[in-house]
Amino acid sequence: MKAIRVEAVGGPEALHYVDVPAPVPAAGHVLVKLAAIGINYIDTYHRSGLYPVPLPFVPGSEAAGTVEALGPGVEGFAVGDRVAYAMVRGAYAEYAVAPAASLVPLPDVVSFRDAAALMLQGMTAHYLCRSTFPLEGGNVALVHAGAGGVGLLLTQFAKSLGATVITTVSTAEKAELSREAGADHVVRYDSVDFAVEARRITGGRGVDVVYDGVGKTTFAKSLDSLRRRGMLALYGAASGPVPPFDLGQLAAKGSLFVTRPSLGDYVAEPDELRWRSQELFAALIRGTLKLRVEHVYPLEHAARAHADLEARKTTGKLLLIPPLAG
Repeated sequence: MKAIRVEAVGGPEALHYVDVPAPVPAAGHVLVKLAAIGINYIDTYHRSGLYPVPLPFVPGSEAAGTVEALGPGVEGFAVGDRVAYAMVRGAYAEYAVAPAASLVPLPDVVSFRDAAALMLQGMTAHYLCRSTFPLEGGNVALVHAGAGGVGLLLTQFAKSLGATVITTVSTAEKAELSREAGADHVVRYDSVDFAVEARRITGGRGVDVVYDGVGKTTFAKSLDSLRRRGMLALYGAASGPVPPFDLGQLAAKGSLFVTRPSLGDYVAEPDELRWRSQELFAALIRGTLKLRVEHVYPLEHAARAHADLEARKTTGKLLLIPPLAG
């Protein structure tokens, strides 16, 4: 089968389009013929070595497709079932193996492309605003990268929960996309101090929570944007990891909370995974959650997709389509 493989960590050029043997499902695992593959920033962390993984490897941890074969002991799935999954590395390929416990059934009315666009980023948005800092009416949230894949979904979820949403973006085009997703206030961080704006918008109080997937370049001002006892949910590091930090600053700035959540800890149990995915699919079917899938690349162009993502040339979700999917 065709796959993308990383032999040595590095830039986008480290992604090689090669022929590899198709995987065979072990006990408790399922072989999935992939129809659409999600691209996420964590894929660039694995490729670059920021998050080390054993070499060589096939990157990607989000996909949707059809069950092709079952390993011994698998129950609840049959060959031909439509499924989706996230948090299982090896998705940049025509076929992938995943634990049965990580798969979710895909409603017939949800396309493979929408499922692959929704699973990882959608569940990230879901756990952030439903579990890490559960939003409710009256809360004010600051969402960084408001026109990114997580940012657009998180904004919509936050609005559906009754929160006021402030987003940060870098261009006029991205500002418009963020407003279309429901943002109440959009801040151009390239020309305005977003911490000052957050204070101004909240009448000096500060926001209840900052959802920050950017990291190094936003961390300090994210703290400055918070109200007393507010929370910074640092769920990513698109600009690089945050340098060593003196925890005493949290007390000085108002007894703040900082958490570094990871999706894996919020879908560790099958019941929680099903709950999150079912709420996502239901919102998509109702039309209260809208996806932007504007960047679709053939699997062989994965390197170009990574380069575009890291250069911030994209908005919304990026997908790879394997050759067998047409």
